[in-house]
Amino acid sequence: MATSVQMQSTVDRSSRRQFCRALAIAAFAAASDSVAKLQAAPINDFEIGKQIFKSLKWNMVKLKGSTLHKFQTLKRLGYEGVELDSPEGIDAAEARSASEATGLIIEGIVNSTHWTIRHSDPNPGIRKQALENMQTAIRYADSVGAKSVLLVPGKVADPREENHGQVWERSIEEIKKLIPLAQQLKVQILIENVGNGFCESPELFAEYIDAIGSEWAAIHFDIGNHIRVSPPANWIRILGHRIKKLDVKDRTQQNESTLIGEGDAEWPEVRKALKEIGYRGWAAAEVPGGGEKELAAVLQRMNQVLGPSNGNPASVFLND
Repeated sequence: MATSVQMQSTVDRSSRRQFCRALAIAAFAAASDSVAKLQAAPINDFEIGKQIFKSLKWNMVKLKGSTLHKFQTLKRLGYEGVELDSPEGIDAAEARSASEATGLIIEGIVNSTHWTIRHSDPNPGIRKQALENMQTAIRYADSVGAKSVLLVPGKVADPREENHGQVWERSIEEIKKLIPLAQQLKVQILIENVGNGFCESPELFAEYIDAIGSEWAAIHFDIGNHIRVSPPANWIRILGHRIKKLDVKDRTQQNESTLIGEGDAEWPEVRKALKEIGYRGWAAAEVPGGGEKELAAVLQRMNQVLGPSNGNPASVFLND
């Protein structure tokens, strides 16, 4: 193999300049690859973002200090809302006070026990506890001014005792018991698409929601969770009006987690699909969090892939 000195001796000055220029272009392209992914669409394609308001999960917030201080920091960074946890969460009066003082909206609640205490569990006693936990979460949502509770309805955990058909039947039965309370307090139950082995196609997920048969049960669609199955835009178009909130993350088709904007979500198509279904509402980051620097970077990426919001988040009501 020729050495670099030998190679240089075989080309003239013009060739060397072209060679170096090509190397520089290649290096720049590699370094800016992730930025290119985020800028793949014309700027007018971000029009949908004006009506998508940015939130995050409370467990992403690794800040020190009081609840009020954390709310103040999130508001200063540019977040418009936050999702808290229940039945294992912070005091409702403390949370509401911090929200009112800062203007940071508590837009939703995440059921903090739904993976281990499931509506699909074969044990009736555990299903009873799951029901009570959701009732607590719905009442907590009402007490802090939130409009929804995110729920994982079950898990396909055993081919004989907790299979797909059993998860379907048991969870629908339990969720229907919650509808009167949800309607009374005007708090929607939003089912998330997750890696639980359940309803892993958009058509089946839509059929499941329709089987519950209530406007108080709809979808909290996670953009990243089923990239391995089919593109998120496909899910969005099929699920349509059933989608009331979004979770924002990105993954590869091999289900590997990435930074938002660097996976295979195909964000221009996601934006196009959201515009087609007339989506207007909340989008909550569900990625590793951290301190101010990390949380600011997450928000920046959300705005890059969805567009910055420019509206009144307080006007969003899920049944619109």
